[in-house]
This record gives sequence, structure tokens and C-alpha cells, in this order.
Amino acid sequence: MDEQPNLSYIHQLSGGDKAFEARLMEVVKRELPEESQTWRDNISSGNLDDAASSVHKLKHKISILGLEESYRFAETYEDELREGFNIRQEEFEKLLQLMLSFVKRT
Repeated sequence: MDEQPNLSYIHQLSGGDKAFEARLMEVVKRELPEESQTWRDNISSGNLDDAASSVHKLKHKISILGLEESYRFAETYEDELREGFNIRQEEFEKLLQLMLSFVKRT
């Protein structure tokens, strides 16, 4: 996946309301690290069903950060986890790192 996180969806949602954009980004900045760690903890403990639930929550952040292709990837990964497979872990971790880096800079 070559796409990069962006603020286009947030701008679209806000209709130019900068205060709304700032509040939404604060929520993302607070929740993304927590939800990412929960996913990692679930993966480490082998609890793939809870890991799938974590991916489900993280999909909202993926969408907010304008990552349409990554959202579809996360949907597939969530389904795989629910079926007991963890094939895309490394790629999902890269996505999380990309998102975390972006929100730290924003």
C-alpha cells in the first residue's frame, strides 16, 4: 500500500470548522496509540478474536485518516483474524506505525 495518511476526510467532515478538526485530531491522537497497543497485546497473547475486535475499532481511525485502500485491507485482516488466521500481522503493524507517525506530526 502506497497511500499516505491525510486530513482530507477530516476537512470534508468539518466543513471548514477548525475547532472541530482540532478536537477530532485530539481524539485520534489519544485513542490511536491505546487501540494499537491493545491490538498488539491481543496478538501477543494469541487472542485472535479480541485482536479482530481491535482491528474493527482501528478501522475508524484508518478511515478518518483518509486511508481508503488500507481500510479495505483492514476489513480483510479483521475477517482473517476472526477465522483464526494471522497472515497480515506485519503489514498491519506497518500501517499502524505509518498512522502513529502521522498523528505525532500533525
